[in-house]
Amino acid sequence: MKQLSTKVTSNAHGQDSSYFLGWEEYEKNPYDEIKNPNGIIQMGLAENQLCFDLIETWLAKNPDAAGLKKDGQSIFKELALFQDYHGLPEFKKALAEFMEEIRGNRVTFDPHKIVLAAGSTSANETLMFCLAEPGDAFLLPTPYYPGFDRDLKWRTGAEIVPIHCSSSNGFQITESALQQAYQQAQKLDLKVKGILVTNPSNPLGTMLTKRELNLLVDFITSKNIHLISDEIYSGTVFGFEQFISVMDVLKDKKLENSEVSKRVHVVYSLSKDLGLPGFRVGAIYSNDEMVVSAATKMSSFGLVSSQTQYLLSALLSDKKFTSTYLNENQKRLKIRQKQLVSGLESAGVTCVKSNAGLFCWVDMRHLLDTNTFEAELELWKKIVYEVKLNISPGSSCHCTEPGWFRVCFANMSEETLDLAMKRLKEYVESTDSSRLISKSSHERMKSLRKRTVSNWVFRVSWTDRIPDER
Repeated sequence: MKQLSTKVTSNAHGQDSSYFLGWEEYEKNPYDEIKNPNGIIQMGLAENQLCFDLIETWLAKNPDAAGLKKDGQSIFKELALFQDYHGLPEFKKALAEFMEEIRGNRVTFDPHKIVLAAGSTSANETLMFCLAEPGDAFLLPTPYYPGFDRDLKWRTGAEIVPIHCSSSNGFQITESALQQAYQQAQKLDLKVKGILVTNPSNPLGTMLTKRELNLLVDFITSKNIHLISDEIYSGTVFGFEQFISVMDVLKDKKLENSEVSKRVHVVYSLSKDLGLPGFRVGAIYSNDEMVVSAATKMSSFGLVSSQTQYLLSALLSDKKFTSTYLNENQKRLKIRQKQLVSGLESAGVTCVKSNAGLFCWVDMRHLLDTNTFEAELELWKKIVYEVKLNISPGSSCHCTEPGWFRVCFANMSEETLDLAMKRLKEYVESTDSSRLISKSSHERMKSLRKRTVSNWVFRVSWTDRIPDER
């Protein structure tokens, strides 16, 4: 008799992906400057560790928030007792205002349309339960975050159909790619319920352009399907450009209170912008009352603790702090990203030009032995086991072109990042030298064979001549 469910015994979770396997190898041999200087450096984890000092300074200046006090009086008992799944009103208000601030206060978010969840993983899965039946499909542009294979499919039974994007245009979404993905789903007899995008993109580290956002809104309008915009990296945009949300496009198109707006849903989290993944704070924003109602009920399975909500409502309500934090966070991310790009260039490696996120999309196609995914995995293994860097291969992100890798830069110190680039440079140089020696050896052998054949032909031709010809 079967003892466990199919869900438990199948490999649908995606844990065997090279994305997760790299983490496992890192955990066996983690780099530490003192304890394990020859260990694996973790560059496969998109964590923002650049601004903890700002948050810790705020906590020191606001002991009531961290100590669960209000006006000097303990509210521990009030927070410790049962809270319903709607969340603390003051936290939802503060979160809505923080989301508005990130978008330059060009758009507004109604706190009553926010559903809290235990991180964006829970938020995205909840939306799948709300919008799709088992076997229905969502279209996702490639490359995409490897965890979506788990988050969107594993428990919901939904399917993912890739929208294939190409390096020829910087992996931007095109109308033809959208149409081809939609048609592919139909060929597979899958009902398309929507499109999910990350904006800014994980793993590209780029914002969706206004052209792409307009294209997406027009496409879901024509097909009468949903659009989920995962905007958990919205506060990481650096440089001179401002983050453009799908909410901006709805406003520009005067679709804010339309039927289309009810099919556009935003996912947000404090894991990346504030660097608080351990706090498990995610959110769904939807203009559809039924989605908000159903998602709120489902949030019982993944609530945000009242203590966390209380602390963060105080933090996010401090407008001076949030303004300072966002500006400083973006400055530090820009500097750190530049350090990575410079280190890569010194090793003869380039990447997609990026302006957001905690990673770069790195081009290592020239380091492949052959233009295949098998060669990509061989290169990845060498980088993990020999170079001692855990990076994420493009195949784990469903990239259609071998040789691309996601490399994170915000979860380590400057010194560790410099060491990582030094290791990579040494590997590339040794690889280039080996290839040069191999090529030189091959050319010498080729030349030697040519001379040997020429001498043999000459001897044969001389021996075969009649005496008068000699």
